[in-house]
Order: sequence, then structure tokens, then C-alpha cells
Amino acid sequence: MASIDSAVLDLKRLDLLANGDSAIHRLDARAKVLVTFVFIICVVSFGRYELSALLPFVIFPVAMIALADLPPLFIARKIALLCPFVLFVAIFNPIFDRETMLQIGSFGISGGWISFASILMRSILTVGSAFILVGATGFTAVCQALERLGMPQVFAVQLLFLYRYIFVLSEEGGRASRARKLRSCGKKGLGIHSFGSLVGHLLLRTWQRAERIHMAMLARGFNGVFHAHRQSRFGTAELLFVLGWSSLFIFLRLQNVSQLLGSLFTGFLS
Repeated sequence: MASIDSAVLDLKRLDLLANGDSAIHRLDARAKVLVTFVFIICVVSFGRYELSALLPFVIFPVAMIALADLPPLFIARKIALLCPFVLFVAIFNPIFDRETMLQIGSFGISGGWISFASILMRSILTVGSAFILVGATGFTAVCQALERLGMPQVFAVQLLFLYRYIFVLSEEGGRASRARKLRSCGKKGLGIHSFGSLVGHLLLRTWQRAERIHMAMLARGFNGVFHAHRQSRFGTAELLFVLGWSSLFIFLRLQNVSQLLGSLFTGFLS
């Protein structure tokens, strides 16, 4: 439960990073959402054997972290939390795809290892861009931007509530776990048999807590409209931000810049 609590605290810290005052923070949330969407589409559209073409896309998360003054090690730790799931999915590629596709001297690399690295690279880029978006914008502002871009309001509200109730569930789970430990007098409690009732009580307590929160929101006049901490408009800076990054992403998608630079470098040496 301590690991869950620390993970939730990290989520809160990620949301608190959105209170910064950098040039990226001051941009309208819709511009950042659109750029991130184009970036993810371009990254995931590559084939499974394309690896070198993905390397130039690293410029976007690196530039965003630097311009928004986000902690790079913190973002890297958040990405690393999802790596085991990606590794579990991609590790089967080298087993089933053993055909040699790259020969380096006497050492051959199969297509499975290339696709494994490609999946890992695409996952790091897409997940990292999502974390950077939240860190530079805030989850509430992201949901508001999605609604203003055409997402149905009910979906945007549900997405925001799903995010917020993660904290409610973790708090109730932490209380139930601490109560179980206190009643076990330092032992393991009732073992696996106690988890059934623990999960049932957790569900009921979370449901009751959610109802109290909902009534409190209605008492304060909540009508489904978002009220973002930072109000902004889509102006010239946002338009240049979207057009500039989107043009770069499309160019990198159509041209393998790594291969072009490699050809120029080898041609210069020869």
C-alpha cells in the first residue's frame, strides 16, 4: 500500500507542476493537446521494423521538458513505471521473429529484436509526451481543452472524475490497509482470506465517499462546466506553436532524417 500511496503522491506532483509560469505553461491548452496528438499519431504510424526514423522525435519531449522547466528525472521515473508492461508484450517478438534483418560484422540481429526496440521506443515517446502534457497543462485543463475541441461534455467529465477518484480510492484503500495491520498485532492478519471482505468494505466505503463528494459538488453549484485555473485564448503564439511542431513531425514522418544524416556523414568521410 505504501507503493500505491507514493504513486498517487507522484500523480499529485505531476498535476502541481502545471502551476508553473513558463512560456509553455502560458500557452492555450488546446494548442498543447493538438501538438501532442499529432506527435503520437506520427510516432505510432511507423512500421514495426522502423527504429532509426524514430530517433529524431526525441527532440520534442526534450524541448518541452526544457522549455516548461519540468524535472527530467521525475518524468523518466514515471515512464519507467510502465516499461515492465511494454517489455512483457514486446519480449515475445524475438522468440517468434528470428529472421536476420541486420548484419553487423559476424553478428546478426533478428527482426524480432528490431521490432522489440521499436515498440519500446514508441512507448517511451508516446507515454512521455502524455506525462509532459499533464505536467505542463494540468489534467483539468486537458479535459477542458478536449471538450472545447469537440469531445462530448459527458465524456470529458467522466475522464476528469475517473482521474480524481483515483485519489479517493487510494485514500480509502490506505485507511483499510492500516486498520488491517493495526488489528493483526504485527502478524500477517488473516492472510488471503481477509482480502475478500477488505475489498468489499473498500468498495462500499468508496461508494459512500463518492456520494458525499457528489452532494458537496452539487451544493457548490456544479453543473458540469469546467473552471480551469488558468484562462487563455488561442492566439498567434498558439497557432505558430501548432503549425511549427506539426510541420516538423510530418517532415520527420515522411523523411528518415537519421538515415539522411548517416548517408551525408559516410559520404563526407569517403
